[in-house]
Amino acid sequence: MAIQPPTATGHPLFGSMLDLQRDALGTYLKAQREHGDVVRFVAGPPGMRAQFYGVFSPAGAQQVLAQSAATFRKDSRFYDELRASFGNGLLTSQDEEHMRQRRLLNPLFSQRQVDSYCTDIAAEAQELTRRWDEVEDATVDAADEMARYTLRVIARLLFGTGGDLETALGSVKRNFPIINAYAVKRAFSPVNIPRKVPTPGNTKAAKAHQELYDVCDQIIAARQDAEAEGESDRHDMLSVLARARDENGEPLSAQEIREQVLVFLVTGHESTATSLSFAMHMLALNPDAQARAHAEVDAVLEGRIPGAGDMAQLPYLNQVIKETLRLYPAAPSFGRSPDVDVEIGEYVIPAGSDVLVSPGVIQRRPDIWEDPDLFDPERFLPEREAERGRYTWFPFGGGPRACVGQHLAMLNAVLTLGALLQKFEFTAVDTDIPMSTGVTLRAEGPVRVKLAPRG
Repeated sequence: MAIQPPTATGHPLFGSMLDLQRDALGTYLKAQREHGDVVRFVAGPPGMRAQFYGVFSPAGAQQVLAQSAATFRKDSRFYDELRASFGNGLLTSQDEEHMRQRRLLNPLFSQRQVDSYCTDIAAEAQELTRRWDEVEDATVDAADEMARYTLRVIARLLFGTGGDLETALGSVKRNFPIINAYAVKRAFSPVNIPRKVPTPGNTKAAKAHQELYDVCDQIIAARQDAEAEGESDRHDMLSVLARARDENGEPLSAQEIREQVLVFLVTGHESTATSLSFAMHMLALNPDAQARAHAEVDAVLEGRIPGAGDMAQLPYLNQVIKETLRLYPAAPSFGRSPDVDVEIGEYVIPAGSDVLVSPGVIQRRPDIWEDPDLFDPERFLPEREAERGRYTWFPFGGGPRACVGQHLAMLNAVLTLGALLQKFEFTAVDTDIPMSTGVTLRAEGPVRVKLAPRG
């Protein structure tokens, strides 16, 4: 007989609210170790309390994301706020609309198309290493540097080079932090004032939204005109989107393209920035692993710029990125909501409840991963990967909504890390890095690394 899941221990008045605000992922880890595979969380004072359910087992993750994916929908306050801020793109769309978008966007992430992005990734990586050659005190904040770098990369892949890139980058840098912080704050607040009410926060966010939308719309309109007149042979993402046609031969509208562009900007730069900054940090803390990575890069690349064909020739760097994603998944949880009562294991979860599946917890379970807090890229040797189940490691999600850009994310991370390791040795300045969880997992403060040029 199904029973109600246990409730996470929390404050007598506020439940888990304060713990979640301080350290959401740490709160989930503690709840799993104290209460098991399915845990109920209550957050907020009486009269304004919210509740949700955490699912912390591979079998539960498979059920939510794959086996019963049609039952578990993206109907939650978090996704509602993302839709309001960034539109109904691939990240938030559902049902037939999601399948339609996925079909239209698949050409952007084919093996051939992704491999074509390597020239742009390499150009930005080379520019980054040149800038680091001149950095003051030979010390960089990896979190800040990787956020800037990956934003340039994804904007370049989207808009190409030239004026469109620089115009888009300027607007994104000004407005994106405002929009992102606004959406996250509203997603995790028990009560929100409607967006249309002209409070200072709403007004500031509305202005940022409008400027970013206007810039995107202007670039998209010009690109659509060029494509319609046959004047463009560009292969950046925006041009491919402008040429895309659905099953009825209809193009995407300007609004649909903008919504996809904004989703790619959200997911494409923050997630890879987290992976790269923490890969640098973990190599800086683990000299033996860094020495092995240096040896592989030297043997394979021999000083040349890395390209798509090098991915398979850099197995240890792939293992480093995978182990970094295990410890620091950019998406530490995925939210869903069942449209009927469901049973997960021995527990029942009511229809309409918010359900959270957490790679950040499952990927640190000591019954799955020996010494789970230890950085050990050897965990991802092919034979060891084959011994583990599918949903013991799933930083890119799973099922029909698995991240369509995961190959691009891995390619960008591995090739960029290879380019940096050719030039530098890393030594950690900061060792204990506090984390925050918003749209993505990120460092709460600097991740400083000292650079030493390699001969």
